[in-house]
Order: sequence, then structure tokens, then C-alpha cells
Amino acid sequence: MCLKVVALFSVLICSTHCLPTVYKYNENKILEPDLVPVSSTVIPLPVYQVSYGLHVVPSLKDEKVEKPEGPITLLTAHSKKKVLKEAKPTSNDVSSVKQESQPIKVIDPSELLRPEPSFAKKPVAQFRDYTIDENDPIKERVRRTYKEMHTHQTVQFVQDKIKTWTKFNHFKSTIKDALIRLNDLVDESDPDVDLPNIVHAFQTAERIRVDYPDLDWFHLTGLIHDVGKVMAFYGEPQWAVVGDTFVVGCDWGEDVVYRDTSFVDNVDGKNPKYNTKFGMYKPNCGLENLTLSWGHDEYLYRFLVHNKTTLPKQALWMIRFHSFYPWHSGNNYSHLTTKNDEEEIRKWVLKFNGYDLYTKSTDIPDIEALWPYYEKLIEKYIPGVLEW
Repeated sequence: MCLKVVALFSVLICSTHCLPTVYKYNENKILEPDLVPVSSTVIPLPVYQVSYGLHVVPSLKDEKVEKPEGPITLLTAHSKKKVLKEAKPTSNDVSSVKQESQPIKVIDPSELLRPEPSFAKKPVAQFRDYTIDENDPIKERVRRTYKEMHTHQTVQFVQDKIKTWTKFNHFKSTIKDALIRLNDLVDESDPDVDLPNIVHAFQTAERIRVDYPDLDWFHLTGLIHDVGKVMAFYGEPQWAVVGDTFVVGCDWGEDVVYRDTSFVDNVDGKNPKYNTKFGMYKPNCGLENLTLSWGHDEYLYRFLVHNKTTLPKQALWMIRFHSFYPWHSGNNYSHLTTKNDEEEIRKWVLKFNGYDLYTKSTDIPDIEALWPYYEKLIEKYIPGVLEW
């Protein structure tokens, strides 16, 4: 009898302390942890045809999300530098993939952004695989896209594109209509998925929604983060729209994909104004003072500012820098960034990028069933017919 009582007591203790940590708002509108059954946080929506498995929500305790007041301005820089230490993979983080082709230097963001196995749907080491294989049509398409990008994306090219696209006179459209156009776009720089971009938009948004049901601005950020790719429908080649971004006007980051072979024809590499460590920049000038290669990130950021979005600044950071892999996952350019860049902006961008990268799969969400929810968020944060 005594043994039965002890066993029962142990079960009760385990059932209390083995609950996953989830988060809800307190009276000050700050998320804080609360032990509740995981079933109470599940959103019964017609989303994927697969189950996600258990996922513990990362901590957002004490993170205050500020809504902008009035017109949005560019990011605020801090002059003091702090270089983050590179993340060290543990023995459990080491994955191997059979290499049948020439290896190249490439960032492994999976060391920083670990998806749950039931969620990733394939080994994490197989994401962002930029090895060269002339017999693989997708890998060759990706390599050609980056070769064109790294040849033509110069300081002058980026400055010209900023002038062209920040006139916002190309077309007028709602966010929803622009997203629907992504049905016709397959990102030629993406080695992980060969589906229309709108599918990836909903995959990202819905996974964020499961983990952060109360942060509706985060859901919308996941949905629209790639909508700047509509530039591809207005005469821009994909190498000027998609792919990882990098800093122009100084030496290229060590972890830019295909770095050692793809920049040989870029004229800035022969210009002493631009081919040094600092190039045209001052030490620790800050992200907002850097000129990145032109693409959908920078365009969408400027588009949202121009159209007076009410999305919080954290959303704008995620949108503007989510493709800047050499910085946020490779720790490159720390000689140009500030303490705020490294401690605040980078934190939020990495929080987003786990969803952007590891939601790519062949499982298709029920987009039509999801539109009513996201239409309400569009109306809340970036409504109406907008200037693109």
C-alpha cells in the first residue's frame, strides 16, 4: 500500500512539472510563462494536412513590442560595438550529408536555428545546401542566379534601383492582391523548395501562429515577408529580387554563398574605394547606414514605411534583414554593426528566421480557408490600396 501511495504521488508531481512552458499576456501586455496543458494552446484551424508534434514556445518574457507613433523613421543606431561570440555547435548539432559534388563555403544556420524533427520534414543539414552539382537542375539554377547577382550587384547598381523603386509609381494594389501574384513566382535562388512563393508565405505565417497565437503582427509578418518579390513581374531579373543579401561598398563577407568563385567579374572588387575591409563605411556605423545588395527585403521595408504601416519596429527589422544571412547567421560584418544591431535587431531576425527557413516543405496549406483571418490582419496593419 505504501509503495502504491509513493507511486501515485510521483505521477502527480510529474504531471505538474512536465508540462511545456507556454506564454500569455499579463496585465501589462507583456508575455510571461504559464504552466497549462498544451492542448489548451492548440489552434483548431484547417491548415496543414500533417501534425506538428510538441513544440515548446521560446521565451518572450519581458520583451516589449512597441507600436510606432506617427510616421516610421529609419532605425536608430548606437555607436558602441559589441561582437557576439559565434555559436558553437554541440555534438547533438552535428549532421552529415553525403557529398557527391564539390563542396563550397556556406553558412549552416541550423546550428543557430534548430527545428523540431517532426516539423523540418528532412534532416536540418539538407536545408540551404549550396553544393555544386551540374547534374542537379535546381542546384544549377540556384548557382546561376547567385553568379548573376554577385556579378551585377554593385554600389552603382543598388543606388540606381533605390531611386527607381522608391518612387512607388509602378502599380497600385492591396497586400492580398500582391500576395496572390506570388502564385506565379518560384524563387530561383532557393534550394529548399520548388513551389510558388505564396505557399511558403502561408507555411511561414501558420507556423508562427501556432507558436505565438497572441502576436497577430508576427503572423502577418510571416505572411508578407517575401511580397517584395513582386518586383520580378516588373522587369527585374530574379538576381535583383531574391536570394541572400550582402553589403556592397566593402569587401564581401566571408560567408556569402559562392563567395570564392562568383564575384570575379564584379567591378567593385577592383575598385580601391570598395574592396577593403571597411570600404566606404566608418567602423561600427550601424546596419541602417549600410547599403545591402538590392532585393525584396529592402524594397518591402521601404514600401511599408512609405505606406505608413502600423506594424511594430520588430516586424520591420525581420522584413529588412531576414535574407542577410552572412550577418545574422554567419557573424560577418561585426566591424560595421552596433551594440543595438547585435543585441536587439539580430535577436528578432533570428527569432523569425527559424520559421522562414524550416517551414519550407511540400505540404500545402489550405490557403482559401486561411484568407479570412489574414485579411483582418492586413486591414489592421497595412490596409487599403497601396503604392508599389
